[in-house]
Amino acid sequence: MRIRLFSTFVLLFLFAVCVSAQTNLLPDQAGSWQAEGPAKTRSGAALFQGSGDVRTDGLREAGLTAEEGRNYVNGGEKLEVRLYRFKDTSGAYEFYTGVIAPDMQSGRLGDESAFGATHGVILVGNLVVLVIPANPASNPASLTALVSALKAKADTTPFPPLRSYMPTHWRVFGTERYALGPVGFSNSMDALNLGEFKTLGKEISFQDDAETILARYQGEKGGGVLLLILYPTPQLAENRLHHLEQAIPASAKASGVTVERKASMLSIVFGTTIPMHAQALRDEVNYQTEVTWNEPSTSATDPPLVLVLFKIFLFTSLFLVIATVTGLFFGGVRVLIKHWLPGKVFDRPKDIEVLQLGLSGKKIDPTDMY
Repeated sequence: MRIRLFSTFVLLFLFAVCVSAQTNLLPDQAGSWQAEGPAKTRSGAALFQGSGDVRTDGLREAGLTAEEGRNYVNGGEKLEVRLYRFKDTSGAYEFYTGVIAPDMQSGRLGDESAFGATHGVILVGNLVVLVIPANPASNPASLTALVSALKAKADTTPFPPLRSYMPTHWRVFGTERYALGPVGFSNSMDALNLGEFKTLGKEISFQDDAETILARYQGEKGGGVLLLILYPTPQLAENRLHHLEQAIPASAKASGVTVERKASMLSIVFGTTIPMHAQALRDEVNYQTEVTWNEPSTSATDPPLVLVLFKIFLFTSLFLVIATVTGLFFGGVRVLIKHWLPGKVFDRPKDIEVLQLGLSGKKIDPTDMY
């Protein structure tokens, strides 16, 4: 009974430690900021029941697993921090791009960050941190300490490769939108005033592990919105290309909107004034295809001719010696057995049959043959 109670206590203790380690990521102190009280966490069904000033659409699709909030003070200043944890870095990146805006500026914190007049967003692995108020200029070291503390606990899995394919030249900061599913894609199109093309989400086939990213570009002579769609294989991309071409409205096709494929990636450019602008954006895409074939190989060299001839004569001589010795041994054993056991092992008369023509009446004796 005591053993059972002790085991139950240990299991409950370990469970409490695991839950605490999983939910409490915000530190008690970050630089000069001191936490006012314990962190408030949400999980389960309560996780998707509104999140204040951030958009909640697509949180389930992005894979939100926990939310944590904590207030910090530094003298007379206050800082509100909200932390969103996702199951992987791809979901965190989708949420991050969903809450940034063109009026923000890069903060050079974490993996990516954006700061505006009312709040800031910091991406750290599979974590997204919202900071209110957002101005880090008054005490940047404090936010650096917070990011460093979270980076040690964040997932270090690389971000989706599609993020690095987007051109940086002419891109308007804060317009990037990444989507793993139809909800995120619909929100992305609305954010860039492309609601009329939201129906393309049905033809993209997100159930085949497709990913999308789009952003607005503006150059000196024009701009547009570049949409990249990445598929696991070129075959899927080719199949979806025809579906997307049929789904694009006729008015958009008349204005020059086309779908192009490069290996496993499809690209669409919206809102350009002339086709040259669309082609210029596609040329800036940092996506290269590479086909490799890994096959075992050896680097053999021909031996010298003298060595080859030596081995030929050597092994031929060995073969002749072995054949001669084997023949003498077999013949000698046969002769000795016939001498010691005549007619008992070899050439036994009863086992020898001789065919005769019957020209004479004398019967042939087999022993006369030896």
